[in-house]
Amino acid sequence: MTLAAGKSPTSGGVATRLAFFKGLQAITTRIHATHNIDEIIFELSADLCELFGAERLTIYTVDDARNAIVSKVKMGLHKVNSIRLPISENSIAGYVAYAKKMLNIPDVYDEAALRAISPHLEFRKEVDEVTGYHSKQMLVAPIVSNEKGELEGVLQLINSVDGQPFTPIAEEGLLGLAQTLGVAFAQRTKAPAAPRSRYDLLVTEAKITREELDAATRKARERKVPTEEVLIEDMGLGQEEIGQAVATFFNVKYEPFHSDRIKPVDLLVNIKREFVEQSHWLPLEENEEGVVIMATDPEQIRASRVAHNVFPNKNIVIRATTVREFRKTVDQFFEASLDMGSVDDLLSDLVEDEQDSSMAEELSAAADNELVKLVNKVIVDAYKQGASDIHIEPRPGKEKTLIRFRKDGTLVPYIEVPASYRNPLVTRIKIMCDLDISERRKPQDGKIKFRKYSPLDIELRVATLPTAGGLEDVVMRILANSEPIPLDKLGLTENNLSRLMSAITKPYGIFFVCGPTGSGKTTTLHSILGHINTPDTKIWTAEDPVEITQKGLRQVQVNRKAGLDFATMMRAFLRADPDVIMVGEMRDHETVAVGLEASLTGHLVFSTLHTNSAPESIVRLLDMGMDPFNFADALLGVLAQRLAKRLCPKCKAAYHPDVAEMSNLLDEYCLDLQMTTPFKEDADAARKAVAKQWQTTYADKQGQFTFYKPVGCDDCTKGYRGRVGLHELMLGTDDTKKRIQERARVAELLALALEEGMRTLRQDGIEKVLAGITDMAQVRKVCVR
Repeated sequence: MTLAAGKSPTSGGVATRLAFFKGLQAITTRIHATHNIDEIIFELSADLCELFGAERLTIYTVDDARNAIVSKVKMGLHKVNSIRLPISENSIAGYVAYAKKMLNIPDVYDEAALRAISPHLEFRKEVDEVTGYHSKQMLVAPIVSNEKGELEGVLQLINSVDGQPFTPIAEEGLLGLAQTLGVAFAQRTKAPAAPRSRYDLLVTEAKITREELDAATRKARERKVPTEEVLIEDMGLGQEEIGQAVATFFNVKYEPFHSDRIKPVDLLVNIKREFVEQSHWLPLEENEEGVVIMATDPEQIRASRVAHNVFPNKNIVIRATTVREFRKTVDQFFEASLDMGSVDDLLSDLVEDEQDSSMAEELSAAADNELVKLVNKVIVDAYKQGASDIHIEPRPGKEKTLIRFRKDGTLVPYIEVPASYRNPLVTRIKIMCDLDISERRKPQDGKIKFRKYSPLDIELRVATLPTAGGLEDVVMRILANSEPIPLDKLGLTENNLSRLMSAITKPYGIFFVCGPTGSGKTTTLHSILGHINTPDTKIWTAEDPVEITQKGLRQVQVNRKAGLDFATMMRAFLRADPDVIMVGEMRDHETVAVGLEASLTGHLVFSTLHTNSAPESIVRLLDMGMDPFNFADALLGVLAQRLAKRLCPKCKAAYHPDVAEMSNLLDEYCLDLQMTTPFKEDADAARKAVAKQWQTTYADKQGQFTFYKPVGCDDCTKGYRGRVGLHELMLGTDDTKKRIQERARVAELLALALEEGMRTLRQDGIEKVLAGITDMAQVRKVCVR
């Protein structure tokens, strides 16, 4: 039977004392048999707690700089967390390390008792607040080596199991144990063994034990996979932890995978994928240090000197990486798409010519097979990576032409093309979309039907723009023939979704979706059409261009050169027995007038506007000359929207906002509500009502909110992946129609809409922040108000 020393020594007398020290002697013997400090910390802690009658035990060791003590706390099977305290009088364990004397504190929350020990001594309450654990009794002793009297660490018992202060027996036993640990720590830190493998840093930093590393190595041999695969898949270690260990072993810097890395075309000339996979090294860039090489085994690269032969007269800088990250970088540089070969192979086949070329030479180069393949490859890669636009940006002189992709609203570098091919590159794109290759002084617009050049069935809208130095930029918008997104997948809140459904299911009227270019208006309209697209409904659409196709829709492409504009198509639709009409954009009086006429004659009309908010859209249409009475009768609603970047679900980091942050957020939310009746009558009560609604909807059981920060990982761009819609839905209610007939101002329409349940774009964004979908930085980027 194990005796807990935390109980009163009088309860067992001499027998209690003997039993306790017998148990302590058994543990002391086990301490001397351990191989390293980690075994002492992790394997004997539970037995020591039971012996001393304590709920928790913490063992601190002195760090290398000898100005702090560090404890290692094992969380779960393989994760280890560290707690670092400075050696000072500001914390209990830190004071014991500083003064090298024992403390037995009956109540750590008794500030007067702590101040009596030292004026600076205090208990760190935030640890209890975060963990939910309540500390009370503490018995803390310094671990000092017998030889030099140097501090080796601190031994800390927390909370006796019977709720009483730790007894003199416990004090005596803890001092004896501290002496034993002092000897053990000093012996094990005298001469650390040389690293036995590239992963020894994981053991040194207590990420895993030596036994776990040996077991992982055996499993890797059995499965015939790299050891790091077992460490990641079976033991839950991160690639960065493994990469740092490998880099430390080889005494070089760690080089992780970067999804936005620009391919070093010049360095990859004559280097094939097969060679890279066999030799396990890859050139990344050339900078002031030299040619930077990524390798899984830097020592092998140094010994073979192959890299020095490939890049003679260059300084070679070797960086270590993991096998996984090396393979991903190889795929990034040499990825094959639709049997087209890698972009670097294509670029390496282009012969750079530094001489200025004539138009005939450019035309010849544009028809060159390798350049044709390169342009096709760029388009295919952009489509596969989910890019919306391709930007080709020639630069003057001998600078290379930069190609960038817009992904999730952000431009990211893709590749650089030799300067001598900047004009042939632009010429090739002009040929693909039938533009005038000799005209470089004026902007031109065109379209590429990519199915002519590749199995990929997409179209690209092309715009060329003359830039300084006689150069031309090219921007290509990818128009994939995609399916419409279901209405309930658009990111609408439940309130907005139900209100929108009530508007679009009306038999006639006009409904607008407004926002700037690239805000997802067309996507939303097609989702609405997809919802009402039934076999008994005839739907006509006029679009420029047709970006999304749906079965059952009769879609017409606008062709202004042939006189086929939106107004002309609207009149034609009225003669074609429509139930629903969708017009891509209403930008002039004629188109709006025809649309309004159609909605008043029993048709359901949808269109878009380039306006900032829902109330502003109504005023804009009235300013275009619309009759307020007819317009009010026809209006079903206006949906304003923006696209904000969505936080990456894989790597976003949770945190609890403080009171100040929540108060500022609430103020920002309520700013749009100042003109509403509840805020005019009692602003403080209305503000509290909003706060209470937030607590009910978004807070946890303890009343805490959880926000998220962007981090960044291999699957996202700087912590963001995808985009989410922010919506402002104003419906054509009876009161709204009355205000329109009275030509009410924007502020009046806004106040009325808010009282009727509308959320502004900013308010909808804040609610999506509260839901953990995005962050305020992204909301503020897209919402002026």
